[in-house]
Amino acid sequence: MQKTVSVRQSNRTRNITLTAIVAALYAAITLVIAPIGFGPVQLRLSEGLNHLSAWNKRYILALGLGVFIANLMSPLGWVDWIFGTAGTLIMTTVTYLLTRKVTNTLVKILISSFVVSTLGMGILAAEFTFAFNIGASGSFPSGASGGLFSQWLAYYISVLPGEIVSLIVGGILIFALSKIIKLDK
Repeated sequence: MQKTVSVRQSNRTRNITLTAIVAALYAAITLVIAPIGFGPVQLRLSEGLNHLSAWNKRYILALGLGVFIANLMSPLGWVDWIFGTAGTLIMTTVTYLLTRKVTNTLVKILISSFVVSTLGMGILAAEFTFAFNIGASGSFPSGASGGLFSQWLAYYISVLPGEIVSLIVGGILIFALSKIIKLDK
């Protein structure tokens, strides 16, 4: 009985520690490159950490928390706190659900990349469209005319290249890490 409680406590401590480390890493990386980590044209290298959600559901919370902390400095303010965080929680949950039975590391990274670059960036583009149309402080004009879909598409096209670069860099790092660390434990 004593050993079971100790193992359970150890696992709980490990989960909390890993969640805090990943959240802190996400926020720190974003804030170090803050001038290019926000806005409709961005390179948020911390987004490469989204691949972690393909290995363990604890990273869903870790990444959501990291995004929330980083977005406290966002020029969009409350819009980014709420919708940026929610978007991350949604896309990392979908990634986890789609990859939880996948064992091939490369396939996990490819699925994660697809989910983040489509669903995740689609949500981010919708957030920017919403912020611009309500006149949120710090919102960015898309330059698109022709309605909401045109604005959304302009934002989507503008955030996608930086996200792809971040996912490639993150994918390479996570692939290498997965060879020396059991990311699912």
